[in-house]
Amino acid sequence: MRRFTIAALAGVASLVTFAASANEELAKMAENPKNWVMPTGDFANTRYSALDQITAENADRLQVAWTFSTGVLRGHEGGPLIIDGIMYVHTPFPNNVYALDLNNDGRILWRYEPRQDPSVIPVMCCDTVNRGVAYGDGKIILNQADTTVVALDAKTGEVVWTAKNGDPSKGETATAAPFVVKDKVLIGISGAEFGVRGHMTAYNLSDGKIAWRAYSVGPDEEMLVDPEKTTELGKPIGKDSSLNSWEGDQWKIGGGTTWGWFSYDPELNLIYYGTGNPSTWNPSQRPGDNKYSMTIFARDPDTGMAKWLYQMTPHDEWDYDGVNEMILADLDFDGTTRKALVHMDRNGFGYTMDRETGELLVAKKYDPVVNWATEIDMDKNSPTYGRPKVDPRYSTHQAGEDTNVTGICPAALGSKDQQPAAYSPDTGLFYVPTNHVCMDYEPYRVSYTAGQPYVGATLSMYPPPGETRMGNFIAWDAVKGEIVWSVPEQFSVWSGALATKGGVVFYGTLEGYLKAVDAKTGKELYKFKTPSGIIGNVTTYEHGGKQYIAVLSGVGGWAGIGLAAGLTEPTAGLGAVGGYAALSDYTALGGQLTVFGLPDQVTSAN
Repeated sequence: MRRFTIAALAGVASLVTFAASANEELAKMAENPKNWVMPTGDFANTRYSALDQITAENADRLQVAWTFSTGVLRGHEGGPLIIDGIMYVHTPFPNNVYALDLNNDGRILWRYEPRQDPSVIPVMCCDTVNRGVAYGDGKIILNQADTTVVALDAKTGEVVWTAKNGDPSKGETATAAPFVVKDKVLIGISGAEFGVRGHMTAYNLSDGKIAWRAYSVGPDEEMLVDPEKTTELGKPIGKDSSLNSWEGDQWKIGGGTTWGWFSYDPELNLIYYGTGNPSTWNPSQRPGDNKYSMTIFARDPDTGMAKWLYQMTPHDEWDYDGVNEMILADLDFDGTTRKALVHMDRNGFGYTMDRETGELLVAKKYDPVVNWATEIDMDKNSPTYGRPKVDPRYSTHQAGEDTNVTGICPAALGSKDQQPAAYSPDTGLFYVPTNHVCMDYEPYRVSYTAGQPYVGATLSMYPPPGETRMGNFIAWDAVKGEIVWSVPEQFSVWSGALATKGGVVFYGTLEGYLKAVDAKTGKELYKFKTPSGIIGNVTTYEHGGKQYIAVLSGVGGWAGIGLAAGLTEPTAGLGAVGGYAALSDYTALGGQLTVFGLPDQVTSAN
């Protein structure tokens, strides 16, 4: 018995050592700006690089260095990883992965081409996108469309382990990038438009076995919340707080899926992510707050237990998923440094929170046309503290079911969707790709059948009244809750942003331009039109002593679904096809990685 106890303790000690070493390895690699080792750039999700060869003074001299065809069409979201001279590139369905040798003209070292049942395509909401692969402990982690999680040997591409995270026959699919924290891989799930009940799952990085799973809605024990210790805005959530906010068993098909981005604070040992819309889109069929859809969660990555949470849009009536990234930054509030979390939500409000306690610090509109709510109640003594003050004119069930409500801003795709923002510690500003779009929304009654669409609303989208543009790229002050500068764009800015120490911020446009702007002023410094619309995330790396910028182009995603899937009915694509019909005049389908660099003489001159 004594030998068993010692052996058990030794096993626990080895697991702890592995967790620490794996986490430290990844953190150390992320500190080297020559690499880009996480889909988010770093644990804090800042998408900031300390590389500074490319500056506001020489960015206009950028040129294409090399390109790579992915061999796949449809929407190319996410971006490549760059690790010690090897670039790992992913594609939309069927989710091929390439390892490219940067020391040998991008020679393909290995490729992984999964065989997936194409029947998963019709149950993928808003295009067949994938937002990237992750790295940890010598493995490349892929989250396939059919919910198969695959660990590949980073050197050879051989499969190390696989795990099944969901069931596509029930509408469960995968689009989110994995996130490696310590000895675990965090994996989300998609499919709220099919009545999927959302969850976050942690798999062991070593063997792919489930460590824990936390549901977004339902009983406390399945959500991994403690009714007395888990708090919302400083108060315990109480027993069965989620169950009490749904009518009957609606929570079992209640949505709250987890297809966005994740971040991690090693000092607090907390992971952060958001949950999506409740099911169905018809709010009349699900009375109540529908907790905890539309919610920010802070959890312990070792156990999955939630420390705090905050529901931004109770009883969502507009499909304002809360899955957008949580950017972690230490910000100065009147001389006091706060460990902050900044989240630009689909609902059009930019939230700044204390990431340790969950205290709400700032909640302001980051697009002036937002009208579904007038403001967020910031009075801590108010019974509605933290809740949006909904304008009844834009409440989609205000006049009853089957009523068309017009002029709602933003549209269902939000003032920003999953396209991630960036943060620069040099300027203290957040750089946000935004949508500038409104909608008409007509709910209707729908019945649930496993594996069939469970939407219950018809939408049409268009620019705000009196305007023609549909997007802006903005710099945001998360302490004041103010726009510092704004660059208008013809279409939504659906790419991720990149901020650099060189004082340059990069983003892409739906027409296909890679753009570089001055971080302080927003002045355009450079643009180049790639072969297809850009919905990928801009990354940077250094190789051979030279800084490069890399981005995937391949139009698609929700905004580009008409082009990507060949749809023409204006209300198709959950309302996006009509709103973005003109996009086909500017770009076409594609799938290409484009890498930019400065001419040698420019680099040497600096």
